[in-house]
Amino acid sequence: MITARRAVPLILLSENTRQETGREVQLGNIEAARAIAEVMLVDTVGGTVITSDGNAVLREIEVPHPAAKSMIEISRTQDQETGDGTTSVIILAAEILNATEPFLTQGMHPVHIIRALQAALTDVLAHCRDKLGKSININNEEELLHVVRSCIGSNISSAWMNIVMHMAVDAIKVVTVDTPFGKQIDIKRYVRVEKVPGGQIEDSKLIKGVVLNKDIVHASMARRIKNPRVILLDSSLEFHKFESQASFECSDMTSVTSMLETEEKAVKAMCDSIIELKPNLVFCEKGVSDLAQHFLVMKNISVIRRIKRTDSDRLAKVTGATIVHDPADLTERDVGTKASEFYIEKIGDEYFTFVINDKDAKACTLLLRGPNKDILMEMDRSLQDALHVVRNVFLNPKVLPGGGAAEMALAQVIKEKANSIKGEQQFVYRAVADAFEIIPRTLLQNSGADIIRVITALRAKHTEAGNETLGINGITGEMADMNKLNVWDPLTVRVQVYKTAIEQAENVAACYSTLISSRTGFLQHRVTAITLYFGVNTPV
Repeated sequence: MITARRAVPLILLSENTRQETGREVQLGNIEAARAIAEVMLVDTVGGTVITSDGNAVLREIEVPHPAAKSMIEISRTQDQETGDGTTSVIILAAEILNATEPFLTQGMHPVHIIRALQAALTDVLAHCRDKLGKSININNEEELLHVVRSCIGSNISSAWMNIVMHMAVDAIKVVTVDTPFGKQIDIKRYVRVEKVPGGQIEDSKLIKGVVLNKDIVHASMARRIKNPRVILLDSSLEFHKFESQASFECSDMTSVTSMLETEEKAVKAMCDSIIELKPNLVFCEKGVSDLAQHFLVMKNISVIRRIKRTDSDRLAKVTGATIVHDPADLTERDVGTKASEFYIEKIGDEYFTFVINDKDAKACTLLLRGPNKDILMEMDRSLQDALHVVRNVFLNPKVLPGGGAAEMALAQVIKEKANSIKGEQQFVYRAVADAFEIIPRTLLQNSGADIIRVITALRAKHTEAGNETLGINGITGEMADMNKLNVWDPLTVRVQVYKTAIEQAENVAACYSTLISSRTGFLQHRVTAITLYFGVNTPV
């Protein structure tokens, strides 16, 4: 890229590249985003994935349009960050784009649309945090379960909802660490889901500790140890071979014997360093030679080999051991003594290693049982969503009323704010307020209710003070108080939905040009060049 005066970028492109610019590109991007939202509402997709999770549905869709791809990406981001709101963010973003489309058609400059969207987002976030949010007691499990049920109830079978909810709450309690800077909850590193086909769904349980799909390396080693002394190694217990290819020529048996003795001494020295500390359980990330197994089994030391680094980290949390590279560097401080029990159990056709710490695990394993792989995968998805929801509530124990009540309250706030705004941005404000009503409108549509009658009555109620918790009962399709129904959404989830949806609308509105690079055959590589309208020589 060559930069000319006044910081105008000059982009050198292939001669086969053609450029599409103007309002047609902006309107086409809006249409593509709207198409993704319609797929979300209809919820139809081919393939063998059995799920009601919005993000799981979108993962199976392949679209060539860059605006549609970006819509799918915001759903994926929403799922990773909060575990909920994947469908809401798509529907809301598409509706905001749909509401701003007439302004682009009428020739309003995108700068005014973007600035109005940014100002509306600031007002929405301020109202959510300062006035609409309600604090809950995370030590009250019943209150906490109400929030989790509101978030994942539509994405999970009622057959295992209670199991998943209680497992998620208990898991977050196990891995929560209080620090001077607040709570730290690392789900990715210290919560592991182990799916074992077979058995009943009711057999699923939380293990305060680590579960590995591993067996001991020698049949004579102990398979059950109370209060084990644990050593963790990230190296192998083998004679270190040469990195480069090397060959030796031996002229007599004495030379061969000497080489074998050298190998035996090296392995014995490593084992002696371990034996000196009197452990009875060793975990090794790499291989363990037959010779090392012999020395260790003679001292009643059980060995598990070839475990993953992530498993070593979780074992360190559970046992209190330190991960060491060279056995010669081991000290008493590196030996873990926190685990209460170690045992090997056969589940189905596989052997599993259990390392339990009932008092202070700080890492856990969620053992899922079910009749087939499809059910286990869906349970895993639901459990991941529940874990993220509980984590968000623990980190920020504030909630908003569900059932579209929060969106109707915010729509009323934005409408009132629009009265104090002058110029073209006032119309964008009102359009955003109307767009927020898509959430309760969709709930009414899904329940088969009279949309116009109920939404009009709900809008009228929200003009009166004290009705911020009035929303839609998703089962009956009637107006109801979410406070009485105990339907709440975590503040973190809804705030992320609003931020992502409005920022996505800003990005699509700012896109003025699409570059299409022609390729041989039927493939086309589409690249969206997003031009922000705050530079010089901006096309209108």
